[in-house]
Amino acid sequence: MTCPPEDAAPVDPAPILARCRELGFALAGVAHLAPSRYADHVRAWIASGRHGTMTYLADDLETRLSPAALLPGARAAIVVADRYAPRGGAMPSAPEAPECPAPRIPARIARYAQGRDYHDIVKRRLHALSDELRALRPGAEFRTCVDSAPIMERELAERAGLGWIGKHTLLIHPEFGSWFLLGVVLTTLELRTSDTPVPDHCGSCTRCIDACPTGCITPWSVDASRCIAYLTIERREPIPPDLSAHLGEWLFGCDVCQEVCPHNSARSGAWREAHPEPMHPGYASRADAIDALDVLAWTASDRASARLNEATRRAKLALIQRNAAHIVGGALNGNHGARARARLEALAGDPGTPHLVRDAARRALASSGRPEPKARCADTPNAGTARQAPPPPASS
Repeated sequence: MTCPPEDAAPVDPAPILARCRELGFALAGVAHLAPSRYADHVRAWIASGRHGTMTYLADDLETRLSPAALLPGARAAIVVADRYAPRGGAMPSAPEAPECPAPRIPARIARYAQGRDYHDIVKRRLHALSDELRALRPGAEFRTCVDSAPIMERELAERAGLGWIGKHTLLIHPEFGSWFLLGVVLTTLELRTSDTPVPDHCGSCTRCIDACPTGCITPWSVDASRCIAYLTIERREPIPPDLSAHLGEWLFGCDVCQEVCPHNSARSGAWREAHPEPMHPGYASRADAIDALDVLAWTASDRASARLNEATRRAKLALIQRNAAHIVGGALNGNHGARARARLEALAGDPGTPHLVRDAARRALASSGRPEPKARCADTPNAGTARQAPPPPASS
């Protein structure tokens, strides 16, 4: 990879983007760093409390809306998309994946968290890219951001021409779909930006809105406080009954809105040969589901030996068991109902069980396995209307 001399401006990013693809990223582009065009909407989204208990989103809000503020003198963002699942969603198995019997009561894990920790997978390669660029351009500065810096990655990805923002607020590429993790390298280099936007192809489709178990999606906006991904990972308190009744089998995260998206549907072998889908081997699945009854009996050492993705450590054991209690509660009328009830009753009556888990067990028993009718956000507009709102800030 070579870069033009210092006096060339703006820099042609083609060699840099080619290097991104050599590093295995499915997509790469360059975005300008103007303040967010969604600022008013995001401020209103925060003011309405749709960020739930993720107070860091409000604390860093103004920085999040001004990406250039994260690196003095920043002029552009190199944005990459790393594919973690193929179209159709069938995950390859990791070589180290243990052979386990089918779960009695499945507790599902979102696809992004089934393999190795994406923070490491993406960040290592972006650090390597930044080191190479520093060697070529000693006077330039770079900052790598992978899901931890206050920055709106999806808006930058949209600006960089990597795709459009779907009604579920995730980035969608017309060929690869939405199974992406995003990374950003801010730089003081003046790079030629990708100014050709990808047209919105959602049209009148409302599959993600209709399928959402908790009804948290409205066109181009998500009430994160109702989203299953938020409830199972970010919320450290008891889950309200009207929402816990709709967790289904989700232990950590949720993929429903992506599973039903037509742009993620499986394609024929001939199509796949004509459209290779690059995917880092580190995302191969260690486990897509585990047994919720086993989870309720876990000790800390049991959890460690389960070889789950490092990203799942974000949720403490009590939180994981709270989620499992609700999953087991939904199976009280199933084939393993007697065993499920006995496990929940034991937890509910054990003063040594963490309060969060004991409370979930009691709530699950009270529900008797009968789900509540699915609720909807009160202000759901016509889902087929023109775009009305941007994606909310990333939740992590």
